[in-house]
Amino acid sequence: MELLGSTLTATYAHPRPASTSFLPAISTMTSTYRDRFPHYNFTHSLSLPWRPSTYYKVASNLPTLGPYCTRSQRVSENTMLPFVSNRTTLFTRYTPDDWYRSNLTNYLESDTSRHNSERLRVDTTRLIQDKYQEMRKVQADSTQNLGERVNDIGFWKSEIIHELDAMIGETNELTDVKKKLDRALMETEAPLQVARECLFHREKRMGIDLVHDEAEKELLTEVDIILSCQERMKLHLDKAIAQLAANRAAQHELEKDLSNKQTAYRIDDKCHHLRNTSEGISFFRGVERVDATVSVPESWAKFTDDNILRSQSERAASTKLRDDIQNLLVVTANEMWNQFNKVNLALTNRIAETADAKNKIQIHLAKTLQEIFQSEMTIESIKKAIKDKSAFLKVAQTRLDERTWRPNIELCRDLSQLRLVNEVYEVDGTIQTLQQRLREAENTLQSLAHTKATLEHDLAVKANSLYIDQEKCMGMRKNFPNTLRLVGFC
Repeated sequence: MELLGSTLTATYAHPRPASTSFLPAISTMTSTYRDRFPHYNFTHSLSLPWRPSTYYKVASNLPTLGPYCTRSQRVSENTMLPFVSNRTTLFTRYTPDDWYRSNLTNYLESDTSRHNSERLRVDTTRLIQDKYQEMRKVQADSTQNLGERVNDIGFWKSEIIHELDAMIGETNELTDVKKKLDRALMETEAPLQVARECLFHREKRMGIDLVHDEAEKELLTEVDIILSCQERMKLHLDKAIAQLAANRAAQHELEKDLSNKQTAYRIDDKCHHLRNTSEGISFFRGVERVDATVSVPESWAKFTDDNILRSQSERAASTKLRDDIQNLLVVTANEMWNQFNKVNLALTNRIAETADAKNKIQIHLAKTLQEIFQSEMTIESIKKAIKDKSAFLKVAQTRLDERTWRPNIELCRDLSQLRLVNEVYEVDGTIQTLQQRLREAENTLQSLAHTKATLEHDLAVKANSLYIDQEKCMGMRKNFPNTLRLVGFC
């Protein structure tokens, strides 16, 4: 038997071993009785009470007894003995050892069956006890969790009731601040239009000057700041207009959440007090597979917390909204004014950089024109040198051609012949070198011409950029609304 508390892996019934039959084999039985009952040939004495030979004669003629007799084969098949008596049926087929062995096998099988049954009973009893304790623990954990859930619902219900009582009597008047906010919102349109016009004009820059420079970044930032200020003003304006409606909406959400909490509290409290002996419990097949939940504890708590925070925010806005709008007007006016100065500074710096680049381009253009003139003079001198070297080549080749007309033995490869050949090669190599240099000079001249065209185009681009930044953009940014108008006092 296994120890109590061990894993229930007991084998309740061992597989029966391969049955080695307790009945002896035919050959064994035959050999067993061969020496005990010797064969005697009593053919004429039929009155003897015990006739082993009779058995053998009969067995030899009966197919079912033939295999058990080995000596009957020597008996003539034609010899027929009369039936003596039923004593031949007393002949046994098993030995005492077989009988004892059969009983012993039955005893062992009985012990094994009883042992397996006892192990099964003990393991089953232990299993029932373990499962009962396990179910009690699971039910206790579920009851504890339900109790904690009821406490959580009660806590949030009390929080909602407290906030709902504070929200019911909260009201404020925002008419004067709303008018100031309206006027300040209208005053932000002019700076926004100027910034967008500057960006539109700067889009007309050409080529490489169409760069995302610091001035453009500041202009984009100015647009974003003005739009952000307008958005905040509109947001506060909407708050001032719809404050009472917002209070009612927040109150409605709190009341609905409170109603849900009360229903959930009643249901979970009922479940918390249910026991195995309670009335009304029943089977609901498949209910554990139905998941009708729509939230988790974190999102559930966050939902109620968001409702309370929204109510607190609306209630605080209802009492402090005018101070918030006043602060907003001052902050937005300072932000827009500071960004206006940053844009002007960035445009001024960009104008200075563009003017400096324009001056440097003019200097490089003048140097390029001078170099083009020098390159053209060099090309002319190379061409003249090639033309001069051609005459030397003609003379040398003419001399060699004339010397080929010498007769017979006079066609001697003398020193003059060798020198003329070397002269032709040297002059031809010089001409090839000058032609290569001429091609390089012409390529350089083309490169200088391309550089000249690039510099002239870049000069025109810089002049256009200077006109846009200095005349168009800075001309529009001379005036800006004063601070009093931005805060809504005028």
